[in-house]
Formats: sequence, C-alpha cells, structure tokens
Amino acid sequence: MNTIQKIGIGLFCVALAIFTLSLGLSKYQLTTDNLPISNEYHAKAIIQAASNDEVLDKVYSNNITFISAIKKVIQSAQMELINQSIPDGVGEWDFKLGSWKIKDYTFDIVKASSSGLVPENKGLFLLLTFGLAILGGLLYGLPIFQQIPGIKNNHIYFNAMTRGLTFNWRSGFLVLTIVGVIVYGYFYSNGDFFFPILTTIIVGLIIFLVLYYEKQADKKPTRSASPEFTGWLGILTGVYLIGFYILLYWSPEYLINWILIVDPVSKTISGNPASRWFLYGLMYTVVVLVMGIRMIAKYRYNNYQVVRTLSVMFFQTAFAFLIPEILIRLNQPYFDFKNIWPLDYTFFFDYRLNELAQNGTLGIFMLVWGIALIIIGVPLFTYFFGKRWYCSWVCGCGGLAETLGDPYRQLSDKSLRAWKFERWIIHSILVAAVVMTVMVLYTYFSGQYNILFISSDAVRSWYGFLIGSAFAGVVGTGFYPLMGNRTWCRFGCPLAAYLGLVQRYQSRFRITTNG
Repeated sequence: MNTIQKIGIGLFCVALAIFTLSLGLSKYQLTTDNLPISNEYHAKAIIQAASNDEVLDKVYSNNITFISAIKKVIQSAQMELINQSIPDGVGEWDFKLGSWKIKDYTFDIVKASSSGLVPENKGLFLLLTFGLAILGGLLYGLPIFQQIPGIKNNHIYFNAMTRGLTFNWRSGFLVLTIVGVIVYGYFYSNGDFFFPILTTIIVGLIIFLVLYYEKQADKKPTRSASPEFTGWLGILTGVYLIGFYILLYWSPEYLINWILIVDPVSKTISGNPASRWFLYGLMYTVVVLVMGIRMIAKYRYNNYQVVRTLSVMFFQTAFAFLIPEILIRLNQPYFDFKNIWPLDYTFFFDYRLNELAQNGTLGIFMLVWGIALIIIGVPLFTYFFGKRWYCSWVCGCGGLAETLGDPYRQLSDKSLRAWKFERWIIHSILVAAVVMTVMVLYTYFSGQYNILFISSDAVRSWYGFLIGSAFAGVVGTGFYPLMGNRTWCRFGCPLAAYLGLVQRYQSRFRITTNG
C-alpha cells in the first residue's frame, strides 16, 4: 500500500468518525411553535401531554432521552384521544391517534426540534463527512490504475478486514441473526405470534430438508470461505453496517442528524427536505460510484468488467436516484423505472396503484411499464442475454454487491450444502412474494382484508419486515464482511429466483457442468 492510499484510508476514517459522532452533536426542544403536526386534534393532545409530562419547552442534550420522552408523550396523547368522544362530522382516524402514527410523529417531532452544531452547519458537516469520505475513497482507489494489471496474490486471507469468519463464528452469526429477527418480529407485529411461529417452522423445515437429503459424504463439505483465523476488523465493519440498517429501517429518529446533513442536497435535487430514504439513496449512490472506480481500476484489463461496472454505476445514479427525485420535484410519483416486481414488492400495493392511477397519462404509463417489465421484459431479455443481464448490469443490489462488496467476494460459501440452502430459501421467498401479492390485489379489488383467517395487511407488513428489511438490508449488506458480497442475491432475492426459472426453461444460456 503506497502513501496516497494510506492518506485515503486516513481521510475516510476521519470522515467516518465525524459522521458517527455527529449523531450526538445536537440539542432538542419541543415548543408550540415547532410542532410539525397538521392534524389539530393530534397536535392539541400532544401539546397537552407534553405540558403535563413537563417535556414542553424543556431542552434535552441528547436524542436518546428526548426520543424516549416524546414517545411517552405521544402514547399519552393517544390514550387521551381514545377516551374522548369523536366530534360530529370528524372521521374516526382524523380524531384518534392510530398506533401507526407514533413512529411518524416521533420522527417528525425529533427532526423539527433539533438545533445546535449539526443542524446549524449542514454544509460544513456535509463536506467533513461525505466530502472527506469521497476524497479518501478516490485517493485509495486511483493508485490502483498505476499497478500492473491482472489478478495477483494480494493476501486477502491475511487481512483482518477481508479474512472472513471461521465456520463456528459464521454459524453463530447465522443463529443469532435468525433468532434475533424472529424475536424482534414478535414485537414488531405487536405481540402477534402467528407470523414469527410460521417463519420458525419454515426455517426449521428448510434446514431439515437440506440436511435430510444431503449425502453422508457431504456432511462436512469443504468451505473456501472458512479461514483458520477470524478477521476481527471485518466483524466490526459488519456490526457497524448491521447497526446502521437496523436504525434506518426501524428507528430512523436516531439518525436525524445524518438526515439533516444531506438536507442541502435533497433540496437542490427534489426541492424537499431530506428523508431517511434520501439519506440512504445518496449514501448508496456515492458508495457505488466511488467503489465502482476502484472496481474499474482493479479489472481495467477486462473490458467486460469495465463496461459492466459502468453500467451499474449509471443505472444506480440515473434510474434509482436522480430520476425518481426529479419526478418528485415535478410533482409526479416517485418511480424507479428499472425496479421490477417481485424485487419491488410494493408495486401492487393499494397506495402505489392509487397514486399511479391518479397521476394521469404518466402514472398509467408507469403502471403499464412495470407490468410489461414483469411479463415481457424479463422473459425477453433473459432469453437473449441470460439471467445476469439484470443482476450484474442493472440491479442496484447487484451494483452495491459488485462494488462495495468486491473485497469480500472470496467469502461466499461455495459448498454443495450452501447451494442446497440457496435453492430452498430463494424459491420459498419467491412463493411468499407471489402469495403476498395475490392477497393484496384481492384486497384491492374486493375490499376484503381477510382471506380465510389471515389479514392481507398483516401478510404484507410481515413480508416487508422479514424480507424487504431484515433480509435485503440488514443481512444483505451487513453480512458482506461476514459471508461474502452476494448473500441477498444468492439466497434471498425473489427476482433472481424468477430470472433463474426463466433462464432454466426459456433461455439461450444455461449453466452446466463440465463432466
């Protein structure tokens, strides 16, 4: 590693430290003037509850205590409204404060109540975090262009960042992840046992099927991803990523300062204040671009890899990030033209269909475009170019896996047992996506929420939690330094399963063995 690369790593570490510490560099104060709630009944109840709990006008020095106090205030307001009579001419949920509103109100109040160093110096912190991180990443990657091209022994299994985990550590992380997701899912579903128990049964059934059908000779298959010593720096990186995704999906109010930092960028592109999804989209795009340059430098002797990397960089930047934000600025629906069901599992949700139907010609075009991709685009392109036309050239998940995840590609388990798990899990998720979509469409057209004894709302909520958030995000990216760069793509993506089925039966390309 040369001096420029060391400087690059140093700048990135400084940016990461400032970025992390910035979460605690604000103070919070709820007043009657900064309450960001338009519903007069809810606002009045929250102000009254905040006054009763002595939270109103009180200054908090950290977000943890402030968020805890605000949640209690909103819950008190909720109970107060439940005990009151609904005024004549007012809708039930225009007056009552539904439980689904608590998270939204908490986030909005924390953001509006924030003040101090970060909220008052957004541009400065944008430069000190994103700016320094981008500069550091480029300084690390650009010297690779001066190296002799070609694959070489770069000691990846001696590096604490890219060494991976021993088999016992990998197994432990998997068990903890499965148990943790199911337990948290119980609380996420407000104490409903049905879906956590159903998920546990399915996980147990898949494990049984794989181990039962596995031959005796395969019980301890060779694993190229199980080194002799664990890479502790990789574990720390994975834990940081996992923690970020947990907060992003389920507790974004703790990331308020990060969201405020990117406010100037969001207002420039879409004209709106930043949301957690804008923060994520910007981070995602920046990482793909910076690490994409590193990818091009590493594989510059291979025109296929260079063009493919440029392709995912383009589709992530233009189609997944800029075009949807520009559409918002033009008062049009947010729409990613390259995202395809069932990866885009919300495409057939009622609010999406209503939004598209209510936006005239462009909305109808978006709806027809999405359906055409599913029934025409996927089979046609897969026939001519094989499954990877999407996964490696267009998809944002694949783009992140092939850029940020490239240093960890050697950690992917390539054993026969892993392949068997892959087949059972990914096709089970495809079936779950189809069942969930059929249920939400039935509800949309019939108005009936219960099918037999199961609510379609509960099914789509659990699918979004388990697959859309926990698997695709927390595990899909957080496990890069632990289990390789395509954990989600191989084991979880329902679109990859759909593409694989089409490729198997209707494609000029097929993976076969030599022998």
